[in-house]
Amino acid sequence: DEHLEETKALSKTFKENYEGNLSSKSLFSAVSEYEQISIRRAIVSSYLHLSYDTALEDDALKKRKGAISQKQSEIVGDYLEWFTLDVADMSQEDIDKHYSEEPNLVKYKSFLDELRRQQPHNLDKNVERALTVRSPYSGTQPLVSFFDKELSLMRFELRDETVNMEVLLSRMQSSRDADFRALCLKTLNTGLQGATSRVASLSLSSVAGSWLIENKERSYKNLRSRRNLDNNCPDEVVDSLLHGVRSAGVPLCKRYYALKKQILQQTQGLETFRWSDRNAPIDISNETEETIEWEQAVQMVERGYRKFSPRMSDLFMDMVNEKRIDVPATDGKKGGAYCAGVVPGVGPFQLLNFDGTKQDVATLAHESGHGCHDILAYKQGYLQYHPPLTLAETASIFGEMIVFRDLLALAETPEEKLTLLMSKIDDVINSVVRQCSFDRFEELAHTAREKGELSSEELDAFWMQALTEYYGVAGEDSPFDSYEDTSALWSYVPHFHHVPFYVYSYAFADLVVGSLYHSFQTNPDGFEDRLLDLLSAGGTRDFATALQPFGLDPTSPTFWEDSIHAHLGGLVEEAEVLATSLGYAKYDCEEVKAVRIGYTS
Repeated sequence: DEHLEETKALSKTFKENYEGNLSSKSLFSAVSEYEQISIRRAIVSSYLHLSYDTALEDDALKKRKGAISQKQSEIVGDYLEWFTLDVADMSQEDIDKHYSEEPNLVKYKSFLDELRRQQPHNLDKNVERALTVRSPYSGTQPLVSFFDKELSLMRFELRDETVNMEVLLSRMQSSRDADFRALCLKTLNTGLQGATSRVASLSLSSVAGSWLIENKERSYKNLRSRRNLDNNCPDEVVDSLLHGVRSAGVPLCKRYYALKKQILQQTQGLETFRWSDRNAPIDISNETEETIEWEQAVQMVERGYRKFSPRMSDLFMDMVNEKRIDVPATDGKKGGAYCAGVVPGVGPFQLLNFDGTKQDVATLAHESGHGCHDILAYKQGYLQYHPPLTLAETASIFGEMIVFRDLLALAETPEEKLTLLMSKIDDVINSVVRQCSFDRFEELAHTAREKGELSSEELDAFWMQALTEYYGVAGEDSPFDSYEDTSALWSYVPHFHHVPFYVYSYAFADLVVGSLYHSFQTNPDGFEDRLLDLLSAGGTRDFATALQPFGLDPTSPTFWEDSIHAHLGGLVEEAEVLATSLGYAKYDCEEVKAVRIGYTS
């Protein structure tokens, strides 16, 4: 409370000193003071956010977090918001004058450019203040927070055991028993229906309604333009990405699942290829599926990181040794995983729900990539270390990739190699095709919101429509024979509520990383330095500028389709060749003989 009162006093003085005087006073001094105040605010909010996400059943902490959020919003609305609006309204002549009078101001150029990009969409000062101050009380925030808590409190009866959602999902994904996987999915979908689905539909309807009205009031061109502007990414590039995934990614997705279906039919006696089999492990390596201990997972990630970049490996081990990772999957903890950068000199911190699966190792590699990205970019300062979403997943997915390639190189048999390949393709399809199907679901839901509040039944229908558009009609043009027990799965995806139209950034990053890894394979000299330089830039470079040193141009109309064919297509072909050589699939592959020779020589 004392810290917050001091922050309020500093904010009040800041307004008194600078409002109406930016033209005659040093803009550099103003931005520097604004940054320090922002850091003070972020430390408090991050601490409460991280604490609450490990104790969602603590009502006293929830109340405390809400009260602090209200005070924070009042500080911003009363004393700080004017600054970003006034800077956005400054003429280029005034900005240039400040640059010439104070050369150090160029340090904040990216921050200032971002404010000025938003200017056409800013509202009147009084309106912006009212929106900020009211958001903790009457905006979408309270409803989304309630939805989060209800989701975290869910428990499921799975045979003779009561489990939370994270454990249920882990059991389904790691099981080699098709009937048990189907039971897990049915348990999940049935549990989500009813009250949980209704709360989720109310929350999503509120978020979509808010997005709709703000898009209109702020004159954004289309549904995604607001998110695209935040990412400093032109609408045309995102449209090209989504088109590329539909045209090139969907056929590869179906081709892969046709292969997986063949393997599961032979190895597990599968009769019906269901949605619950989508991420099923293939059972061909003659190894028992043992739980991976935390220490083993750390060693696997550390080894993979070190082979590529000793610097990133050291940063990863620092996070482990400094106990910056909340590891176990416990009741009352927020589901999923994330890495919070907090502020330079304090963060990063990771939240995991580690349950000892191979996927959990990939998640550790992913979130640790975020942590490395944060640490490397901290030198840009609090206002500019956050990368745009189009680059925010670069280090995390690259981290997954280097650990996967390390494990693949260590595979001793073709069966083990195929197992790893299939698992990796599962991940890529989930990041690329599935996330774009999520985007399509959001598009359907947000478009329908203009006609009124969304019901859970409507959202079920939109979910199934997006599913069939990206995976085909079950039993017809899809490898899947059934989509039974999938209609309510939209209701546990948090991104729809917290960050509308965020999900395409996963596809963006995965395909960029695929291209980056290809660049690394073909031109390894100096690659580590180039990648670390990209990560160190934080939010000071747009995606096109950041990728130029690697010879990549995502603005090219053909970039995304080419990347999909090279990245996902290459992995699928590699798996098809290997599966055929082992007799698990039937493809006319010339490389089969070479694969056999390679593993017997």
